[in-house]
Amino acid sequence: MSILSILEPASTTTPRPTVTRLVTGTIPATVGSDLLVPLADGRVTDYANFDHGASAPCLESVRASVEAALPSYASVHRGNGYASRITTQWYERARAEVHAFVGARTDDQVIFTRQTTDALNLLAHAVPQDATVIVFESEHHAALLPWPAERTVRLNAPGSPTEAVTAVADALRQAPEGPRLVVLTGASNVTGEIFPIAEIAAVAKAHGARVCLDAAQLAPHRTVNIAALDVDWVALSGHKLYAPYGAGALIGRSDWLDAADPYLYGGGATTAVTSDTVVWATGPARHEGGSPNVIGAIALASACAAISKHRDAIEQHERSLLARLRTGLAQLPGVTTYSIFGADADRVGTVCFTVAGLSSTLVSAALSAEYGIGVRDGKFCAHPLVGHLLADSPEHGTAVRASLGLGTTREHVDRLVNAVRTLAAGGPRSEYEDTDHGCQPADDPRDLHAPRIW
Repeated sequence: MSILSILEPASTTTPRPTVTRLVTGTIPATVGSDLLVPLADGRVTDYANFDHGASAPCLESVRASVEAALPSYASVHRGNGYASRITTQWYERARAEVHAFVGARTDDQVIFTRQTTDALNLLAHAVPQDATVIVFESEHHAALLPWPAERTVRLNAPGSPTEAVTAVADALRQAPEGPRLVVLTGASNVTGEIFPIAEIAAVAKAHGARVCLDAAQLAPHRTVNIAALDVDWVALSGHKLYAPYGAGALIGRSDWLDAADPYLYGGGATTAVTSDTVVWATGPARHEGGSPNVIGAIALASACAAISKHRDAIEQHERSLLARLRTGLAQLPGVTTYSIFGADADRVGTVCFTVAGLSSTLVSAALSAEYGIGVRDGKFCAHPLVGHLLADSPEHGTAVRASLGLGTTREHVDRLVNAVRTLAAGGPRSEYEDTDHGCQPADDPRDLHAPRIW
């Protein structure tokens, strides 16, 4: 399909392009699927969202759940008023929904956090002081950085799933006696490749170690089951799971968490306070001090329920789109895609690539201004991994990331491939300059200033 066939003249009455879904089963609808965006040449087109890996759009069902909760919203656990009692029930049912979503064990607890970064920092706060932490340098910074440097073993990015398992086994054999924790990504936020979670967990358990799974990029796309994988904790984010209301969760074992000081000192984290003593709560309340983000928790639970219900259709939709995207990009001269484990590795819908002779910032700016496509450029909060993958690349050490999801259609994939083909062959149509608002066409007529919506 030609890019010109899906760009329309600017008009409030112009019909939107036909959206083609790749599966007969239903997938959840997203808010903003009808978003129209201006182009630098004065035309408009529907927005092609390839930035799900950063933040996914809100599900329509999530928005409906939040709207249903708002009229009776109140603080939880501390009131006998009708609104407080109803909201408390929803909050605790949200905890149960997240627990079920990740296949947690009966005695695993769910602690609501702000997002994956907050969840992993909470666990780092609770790790025993004599524990050794083992983590790959290929991790997102949220999983790479929270651990004490003097007790952390950083492993090089593995070249294959087998090498990843072997590296963890070797590190555990050489680790000092005492508690040990292996921190592992589920799916790379740079390349989308899925790590051998169950195999690494088995090796960890054989050496008496525990495993924390960063599932931020995996849970929206594939089933995560704590019990089946035999991991000890899972961390995830609502804003990756189509619930951008500021909540995430840490799910898993309670012993280290109950033994640690509260993450936040304050109301709700205590059972008794006197002039000279404090008795701290155990369980999730210990680390959920203050009034929690109830609406965020409800949104997260609603997203978990919707994704669980439509999991098969979601996976089929995304696998088809990913295959189409990877095949299209692989055929383009001057375009290089990157992998940790190789082209045949299983992965979620993320592709990392560069275009010869063009910086990643220029590519992403041109895709937006000239084609209505949203991607991410840079090092994706995974600097060591991007440095490893692009060690021989002349493109300034950064790349473009296209991450698809429920807001992506086949037409969007075709548009992206055609746009990259055009850029690789002849570059952008316009001259670009760096401004306070980022890279954009020097003669950009678009009004990119967002007025207040409140």
